[in-house]
Amino acid sequence: MGNRYAFFEKQYIGRDYIRICIRLVMAAFCFAAYVYERDRDNTQDLFLVVGFGIIGVSILLLFLIQYKTIIDQKKIIIDGLWSAKKVVIDLNSIVKVRKDTYSNYLFNNPVYNLHRKGSIRFYSSGKDAIVLTDRDGLEYYIGTQRPNEMYLVIQEEMKS
Repeated sequence: MGNRYAFFEKQYIGRDYIRICIRLVMAAFCFAAYVYERDRDNTQDLFLVVGFGIIGVSILLLFLIQYKTIIDQKKIIIDGLWSAKKVVIDLNSIVKVRKDTYSNYLFNNPVYNLHRKGSIRFYSSGKDAIVLTDRDGLEYYIGTQRPNEMYLVIQEEMKS
């Protein structure tokens, strides 16, 4: 097999439940408009095409990786889509690690390497995040689906 990492996680851009619901409601509206407009105009087929287009894009987004998180050898490597710059966080410079909620908002946009108010954010879906604070006071918010496991692996990597 390949390399074994202490922690490996993939975050997918299309697996946020709220965004899936929004896309399905839009597709349902298109299908309902198609049925309602069936006998009125020749443009009713457009609603059907758009509805199936939304469903098709939703299916493609389910398999599109936004970023991968790898923890190995006292480093956290966050690798994003195609041309996104790879981010490497050295755990030797981290002074504090904690689990936190990513945001209190219901809707959160997926972000990669977003610099905002003294923090750098990585988020795809879910509510949980690991917050790393370095020596300069800069905070890294890393969204994860497995916060307990990631927290324990980071603690273990920092000790060794």
